[in-house]
Amino acid sequence: MMLKTTNEIDIVRASSTKINEVDFENLAFGNTFTDHMLICDFREGKWNKPIIKPYEPFLIDPSAKVFHYGQAIFEGMKAYKDENDDVWLFRPDQNLERFNKSAVRMAMPEVPEEIFIGGLKTIVDLDRNWVKKGLGNTLYIRPFMIAIGSGVIAQPSSQYRFMIILSPARSYYSGEVKVIIAEHYSRAANGGIGAAKAAGNYSAQFYPQKLAQEKGFQQIIWTDDATHTKLEEAGTMNVFFRINDTLYTAPVSERILDGVTRKSLIAIAKRDDIEIVERTVLVDEIVNAAKDGSLKEIFGAGTAAVVSPIVGFQFKGDYYELPKIENSFAIQLKDKLTKIQYKLTEDTFGWSVKI
Repeated sequence: MMLKTTNEIDIVRASSTKINEVDFENLAFGNTFTDHMLICDFREGKWNKPIIKPYEPFLIDPSAKVFHYGQAIFEGMKAYKDENDDVWLFRPDQNLERFNKSAVRMAMPEVPEEIFIGGLKTIVDLDRNWVKKGLGNTLYIRPFMIAIGSGVIAQPSSQYRFMIILSPARSYYSGEVKVIIAEHYSRAANGGIGAAKAAGNYSAQFYPQKLAQEKGFQQIIWTDDATHTKLEEAGTMNVFFRINDTLYTAPVSERILDGVTRKSLIAIAKRDDIEIVERTVLVDEIVNAAKDGSLKEIFGAGTAAVVSPIVGFQFKGDYYELPKIENSFAIQLKDKLTKIQYKLTEDTFGWSVKI
C-alpha cells in the first residue's frame, strides 16, 4: 500500500523515557501514554509544519470553540509488533478517509495525507519500543482534531489543532458482556452526525449507558431514533448477529459508523465462505430468533475491543441468554483478523503498512 508521507516534521525528543515505569502486564486501557505527541496547527487557512515533542499538557484559551460548540473529532487505530520486531499499522488509509469525512461534517479542515500518515509513521517509529510483541499487546493510536480558535460566537472556528497521542494497550473489555436493547435513547438520528467520529456522539451515550450499568448490563444495543425497531450499534462498536449459520449486520448510513474492524471482518467472512448479509436487522427478528433457538451469536466489533462476544440481552424487561458455542464465528473471525494484524498469517488483502 503506497501512502503519502513527509519528512517535513520537526522532532524534539524527550530527555528521558517513562517506559521503565510502566507495568505492561497490567495496563488500564487508555490511561498510559508514550513519551511523545504530535501537534500540527491550522491557522490563516493553511496547515503549519507538524512538530513531535515530549508528551505534556498545553495551554488553550478558555473561549476556544471546542469547549463551547463541540468541534472535536478523533480516530482510533493500532500498531502491532511481529516476531521479527517489525512494527505495522493496519489499514491507516481507512482511518484517514473516515477522519476527513468527519472533518467535513463538522465544518473542520481536512488533514492532508502527508501530515496524517507521515505523522503516524514518524511518531510510532520514534516510540516503537512501546509496542510490545505478543497477541493482545498493541499500541493504541489516537489522532484527533479540536477547534482552538477563541470567541464564543456560534460559528465554526478559524483555527484548529491536529494531534496524535499513543497509548500501550491490552484487551479493552474483559469478562462477560450483557446488553440492553434501547427502547428510548438513540445514538444518532437521520441528518445528524452519527457517521462522524465526533466527540459529542460519545458523551451523549454516557448517561443511558450509566442507566444500563446500574441494572447490571455492560452496554446498550442502540436502535433507530424514529421507531426503535431497527438494531444499529452496540455501545461504541458495530454489531453482528448470527441466525443459524448466517451473519447479519446493519449497513453503514448517516446513523452508523463505517467501522474499519467491521469492514475487515466482512471481507474475511466473504473470503472464507461464511454467509454474511448487510441489511436492516429488526428487534422483533432477533427476539423471535432468541425464542426459537435460531439466534446463535451476537458480537460487537471495533478497534479497541476487536471482537466482543455478547452473552445475552434484555428487551422490555425480558432477558435472553445466548448459547455457548465452541469455535463460534466471533472466535473464528477474531482469530483470523488478529493473525493478519500481528503478521502470523499471510495478509492476502494488503492491509498492513510497515513502519
